[in-house]
Amino acid sequence: MHNPIPVTNDIYWIGVNDHETDLFEAQWPLPEGVSYNSYLIRAGKTALIDTVKKTHLTQYVEKVRRLAEGGRKVDYLIINHMEPDHSGSVPVLKQLFPEMNIVGNKKTLDLVKEFYGITTDTTTIADGDVLDLGGHTLRFVLTPMVHWPETMMTFDETSRVLFSGDAFGSFKTLDGGLFDDEINIARYDDEILRYFSNIVGKYSLMVQKAMARLQGIDIKVVASTHGPVWKKAPSYILDKYDLWSRYMAEPGVVVAYASMYGSTLEMAEAVSRGLSLAGIREIRMHDVARTHPSYIIRDAWRYKGVILGSCTYEMGLFPAMRNLVELLDEKGLKNRSLGIFGSFGWTGGAVKNLKSFAEKSAWSLVEPVVEVKCAPDEHQLDECIALGKNMAGALSV
Repeated sequence: MHNPIPVTNDIYWIGVNDHETDLFEAQWPLPEGVSYNSYLIRAGKTALIDTVKKTHLTQYVEKVRRLAEGGRKVDYLIINHMEPDHSGSVPVLKQLFPEMNIVGNKKTLDLVKEFYGITTDTTTIADGDVLDLGGHTLRFVLTPMVHWPETMMTFDETSRVLFSGDAFGSFKTLDGGLFDDEINIARYDDEILRYFSNIVGKYSLMVQKAMARLQGIDIKVVASTHGPVWKKAPSYILDKYDLWSRYMAEPGVVVAYASMYGSTLEMAEAVSRGLSLAGIREIRMHDVARTHPSYIIRDAWRYKGVILGSCTYEMGLFPAMRNLVELLDEKGLKNRSLGIFGSFGWTGGAVKNLKSFAEKSAWSLVEPVVEVKCAPDEHQLDECIALGKNMAGALSV
């Protein structure tokens, strides 16, 4: 999408698609890419809302120039979030438009100085402050730790557009369609949740505080810095964030396992059979050695039940399972039912470590905890089936 796209009167999307970056933040896979969304308001004064990653500067600057043609100045750059995938173009924009004033809160401007050495032509705003562009009035809403300390949102009171920064975003490029009524939303749902659970979910308490700040504001459009612009049904994405940040979940179970020689896999399949026999239809099985943890975290955020099974490796958890457990602990996901199973050869350790995670997470532990030496027999596989059935029962309560 090489041309600016009108969002409402006087407001244009001037973002870019990134099909080349393999890892977001150098760790989260991008098999379907990602967009960096920037916006331009062409009113009495011209204001840019956020920028794009510097790797896509040429395409971005062309769009800015096209809308600033005829001698029109870029008067303001409003920065909702300083992460370099959104602020990376700031130094070049400042060279191209030296009269441009950079607008942000105190923490924003501190980071502008630290990242780019820019200390002049800046305006510090506080929560609730207003900027009159002449025809459009912008109000600033500070939302710290969603998901950096300086993050804020900008609400255009004239057009009722909320420029939300990284909140309400999504992985995946914009493949022709920009607005929610131009796309198959189901194609984005998994990547919206994967984005939330891995990037924002740790700060769910702060998301709830931000949602409270937005109560009573008549939002017609949600314009994030990643993913679709929510124009037809902004309540769709607002409601999702409200539910996810309260750790609400759907009926279903994630079965994540680590198996070196097949014993733990056999147990995982028995557990999943028990789930199915008890009526669970949403079962997501993941081999932790072959599935990136971001997808497992996504599904753990979506479903009420999580069952973890691991072989023992060097008297502890298999490394990929250890990584997953550490990430789940770090993300702070709450209110889940947990099942545990595992295997060992010459000494145990995996199940012991999974029990420690159960205690630390305060998730509700579902019995039985099944531990097998070497390979499961029929009785132990029946126990795994029972674990699946009991998990189903726990979810129905």
